[in-house]
Order: sequence, then C-alpha cells, then structure tokens
Amino acid sequence: MAFEDFETKESVVVVYTGEGKGKTSASLGLLVRALGNRWRVAYVQFIKYWGVGEHTFIRDILPVYKDDLLFFKGGKGFYDAGDLSASEITPAQHKAAALETYNIALEAATSGDYNLVICDEINNAVHDGLLSEKKLEQLITSKHPKTSLCLTGRNFPQSLLKHADIATDMHKIKHHFDDKFLANKGIDF
Repeated sequence: MAFEDFETKESVVVVYTGEGKGKTSASLGLLVRALGNRWRVAYVQFIKYWGVGEHTFIRDILPVYKDDLLFFKGGKGFYDAGDLSASEITPAQHKAAALETYNIALEAATSGDYNLVICDEINNAVHDGLLSEKKLEQLITSKHPKTSLCLTGRNFPQSLLKHADIATDMHKIKHHFDDKFLANKGIDF
C-alpha cells in the first residue's frame, strides 16, 4: 500500500500503559515533539506532587513557551486503599485532588485551546478508584475534535481501548528494583 492511500486524522488518542518503565518518559517525548511543531500543549499530571525531574524541566521551559504550555501538577501521591496506615492524606482528600486535576484536564481537552493534552498517571487514578472509568471515557469522547489526547499510567481500562488510536503497553523485561535497588534520580524520576 502506498502512502497516498493513507489519510491524516485531525487528532488522536494515545495511551501509554503497562507495568514497565517509560510511560511518563514517552509522554514527555510527545510534549517535546509537539512544542517543537509549535503546538499548544497542556501537561496535566495526576499523582506526582513531590519533586521529580520533569517538574524542574517544565518549570524551566515555561518562560520560553509562555501561553503555549500549561502545566498543572495535581494529586496527593500514590494511593493504596488497602493500606492507608502510613498516610496522613485521607481517601476524600485524594479523591478531591484527583477530581480537581481531572477538571483542569477536561477544560483543556474540550476548550479547543490546545493541540495536545497529556494526562500523566490518569490511568492510575482511575484504577485506584479516585476517578471513575466513566469520567475517563467522558474525557476521551468529549475532547475537542482538533485536540489530541495522551493518557498514561498502569491499568488503562480494556473497555476503553476502542477509543484509542495508538496504545502502547510498556512491558517490563527487567528492572533493578526487583533486585532491591531504589529508583535512580535522572533515570526513574
């Protein structure tokens, strides 16, 4: 089949999921590619409220891209409904933070103001029960026709796969964490 037989879509839904490393890194690569094409991008991050390398990078490039880049860091950290003993954050606080972050993402995705909206770790928020699968489907199906959407995190719902144009399952072959080594700054966060 020749390329002239192919069409171009106005926008796509991209999913990076799976147990392996690289979902956020892939979304950051997409951010770089989009900004390099002079797109307007919203990067909305669920879960990670602590300092990670991408926060420093995005903070440093915000003055360069000004209104072409929206960054919102939401969430209250990892959530384990089965073990809240070590957490000072209540389930209600986790859910409220996830909903606030979701509303920022929904506004960006439906406004038509952005060419790309990246929702980093949203799949985790859905899987952990902080957001409903119905809300994730609403985000996907109500996005502006010219806005592409990238959804990252483990456990993307199989029932929503029909809405994805590109889906990648990051499969771990080996990770040093399994050998009791902690995450490395600059590589893992």
